Amino acid sequence: MPWTRFHWSIIIGLGVSWVLDGLEIQIVAANGFASEFHMSSGQVGALGTTYLIGQVVGALVFGRLSDKLGRKKLFILTLVIYLIGSGVAGLSPAMWFLFVFRFVAGLGIGGEYAAINSAIDELIPSKYRGRVDIAINGTYWGGAAIGAAANLFFLNDDYFATNVGWRLAFFIGPVIGIAIIFLRKNIPESPRWFMTHGYEKQAEDTVDEIERRVQSEGGVLEPVDDSQAMEVKRTDSIPFSQIWHVLWHVYPKRTVTGLTMMITQSFLYNAIFFTYALVLTNFYHVGLTGLYFFPFAIGNLIGPLVLGPLFDSIGRRKMIFATYVISGIVLAVSAGLFSAGVLNAVTQTIFWCVAFFFASAGASSAYLTVSEIFPLEIRSQVISYFFAIGQIFGSVAPLIYGILVGDGTDRGPLTIGYFLGAGIMIAGGIVAAILGVDAERKSLESITQPLSVVGKN
Repeated sequence: MPWTRFHWSIIIGLGVSWVLDGLEIQIVAANGFASEFHMSSGQVGALGTTYLIGQVVGALVFGRLSDKLGRKKLFILTLVIYLIGSGVAGLSPAMWFLFVFRFVAGLGIGGEYAAINSAIDELIPSKYRGRVDIAINGTYWGGAAIGAAANLFFLNDDYFATNVGWRLAFFIGPVIGIAIIFLRKNIPESPRWFMTHGYEKQAEDTVDEIERRVQSEGGVLEPVDDSQAMEVKRTDSIPFSQIWHVLWHVYPKRTVTGLTMMITQSFLYNAIFFTYALVLTNFYHVGLTGLYFFPFAIGNLIGPLVLGPLFDSIGRRKMIFATYVISGIVLAVSAGLFSAGVLNAVTQTIFWCVAFFFASAGASSAYLTVSEIFPLEIRSQVISYFFAIGQIFGSVAPLIYGILVGDGTDRGPLTIGYFLGAGIMIAGGIVAAILGVDAERKSLESITQPLSVVGKN
């Protein structure tokens, strides 16, 4: 299928999820509410953890429901849950109330990760699937930059009272979400999901409508050879025992690849992202660390946009290997220079920007990989499982690296930590290069046959 405005509507309507997540993380990281509720540093950290736990629970719960009830119902429901969670959190009268609704907001965003990646892959043409998925996942950093900029405004005492600014900031995401929810109503259900759940007429009607829209926008449809036809049976819900069998007996190499990519990128990102301000403060004596975040975020945003098309042209495995390994090498070089004491705050940030220009594209490709190499009927659930495991391992990194930073008097422990992070990323790239799948420009069914197939022509 050719690219038309229809596909842009999918990108805008579904891709906003990552913008919202990045926005949420930055707004909470500013701790504007801490003084009003007399929260300690530990309690502020616990609030962030509560949001991440909500993400994991949301991904697991709504990931399974997305495979069972459909992509569209879930990407509408999860957005509504996020809108409620984030908006109501801005009205919090007490700390416990804030904790509860940060968890609810996390539930919505976690559910979005599973449902949205599935829907995107099943509606975007195979020729463009890699660049679109990677670019959309990378927009997290666009949201983070928006959140950081918003904090400079809403948390400025010259403009707003202390107990007002942070509350208004919590409504930025819901305002964006309300605008997007109307667009999502016009995004169709996945015809693939309709077919495997016995809704043949709805699947045909949806495909006819998509083709009509594409042709009305100037697209020319190429005929599909009958040899690609396959017969499927209705499959409502896949038991966990069968999912386990598929993951570890049918596709064990793919499972190892997906888990490795998810864990390694999550560990590195959380290690650097959640401690960069500590490093700038303790080792380089920077006061306004927030200003250094903007080039860091921009590098992370540009990487997927620039490198994404190469995942479709050069190929998945080669680009995953390149992005993971190059980011690891750059980080290792910066670790050596950091240890030697030859870097300052600006040059340290430049090294981070270069490393994460590549790492951001690699991290986004982890979600792409997991979403396209497993069967249609369990796609959303597998994304949720791998996302949850990656988050669990990644959540350990800030604690480890926070300890390694210390009071800034000894560079040795953090240097070792940087070399460790670099080695983990390089290892992830090597595993993907050896065990990965050449999925570029291929239909999802040619990459992985659906579990519901009973015959092929």
